[in-house]
Amino acid sequence: KLPREVRVTIFAGFFVAMGFGLVVPAIPIFARSFGVNNAAVGLIVSSFAAMRFISGLISGRLIDRNGERLVFAVGVTMVSFFTLLLAFSQNYWQMLLFRTAGGLGSSMFSVSANSVILRSVGDDKRAQVQSIYNSTFLLGAITGPAFGGLLMNISLRSPFLVYAASLFVAGIIAFFFLNAKHLEPAKGKNIEGFPVTQALKIPAYRIALLSSFLITWVLFGLRNSITPLFVTEELHGTNSLVGYGFALAALTQALLVIHAGRFSDEKGRKSALYLGTVILSIGILILAFATHRWSYLAAMIFMGIGGAYLSATPAAIVGDVVKGKIGKVVGAFQMAGDAGMIVGPIVVGWLADVYDFRTAYAASLAIFAITILLAWQLPETRSTIVSKN
Repeated sequence: KLPREVRVTIFAGFFVAMGFGLVVPAIPIFARSFGVNNAAVGLIVSSFAAMRFISGLISGRLIDRNGERLVFAVGVTMVSFFTLLLAFSQNYWQMLLFRTAGGLGSSMFSVSANSVILRSVGDDKRAQVQSIYNSTFLLGAITGPAFGGLLMNISLRSPFLVYAASLFVAGIIAFFFLNAKHLEPAKGKNIEGFPVTQALKIPAYRIALLSSFLITWVLFGLRNSITPLFVTEELHGTNSLVGYGFALAALTQALLVIHAGRFSDEKGRKSALYLGTVILSIGILILAFATHRWSYLAAMIFMGIGGAYLSATPAAIVGDVVKGKIGKVVGAFQMAGDAGMIVGPIVVGWLADVYDFRTAYAASLAIFAITILLAWQLPETRSTIVSKN
């Protein structure tokens, strides 16, 4: 029994997630077709994340002034438009320009979607609903690449055309159905919404920001950047083994993510954050000492379990402690996660180059241990649990 605007957000997010999964394997191959080196291919990926990062607060301000419905629809439509242009790119620089520009629309869409969920659901259901929304992107991560691979057999441009179409559908859905009263544009004195400077004075919000940064460092930086190379070069595994491990992590997280959200709502954010960080740390530890291919698969299972408990909890903390028009506050929270995606691959890659893979894992584990301490210090933000105590 979810509010109508939440159901609309999840349904529209499904089209975005499936389309995004289609283009993930196509982006580096399409960029490579223009005869560029690996660094240039990496720039295509990082430029999108960098644009999301620098536009997070801009997206939040737009939401506070214009409402979630308009910003959601315009953001998704922008990504659709620039993806369509990307599909017809004639050289590398056109592709880079269109992919980077799409990052702004992606920021507008994702901040709007999270704001809708955090503002529309009480803290007794907030993590569960966030988990349901996140599960659509897990579904895209599992099934999208397979269909994207089939489309690439037709043409390298075809996944982008299908992605543009799916985004356009999501934008239409949001514009016509995301019309709840509390999501309308702010007026008068409240037009600026809840200030980020005020939110930063709240200890739980600061913990949510730093936790999000460190979690994405591990799940998107450490796991996605050097782990495939570690498996093939250090453990002498095949590319297929790399794929099996990532699919296993995604499947494990997908199976547990709803349960993990319910655990966060019933047992509290503190318990969910602590449990998730400990389990994810075990996964990093296994990789640091892995000597067999089976160790890699075991580590990916632990990362999937930890990721399930951590996927919704930091965002739920933000919704618990900040009320009203929270566009800029959610934008700053997204920026923290995007920063982890940008910084993580660079740092762990440098450590692996200068030292070795195991040093990169050990250093990341030491840094990620900060999240365990943060979880221990987190004041419980679930109001029902606080009132019982």
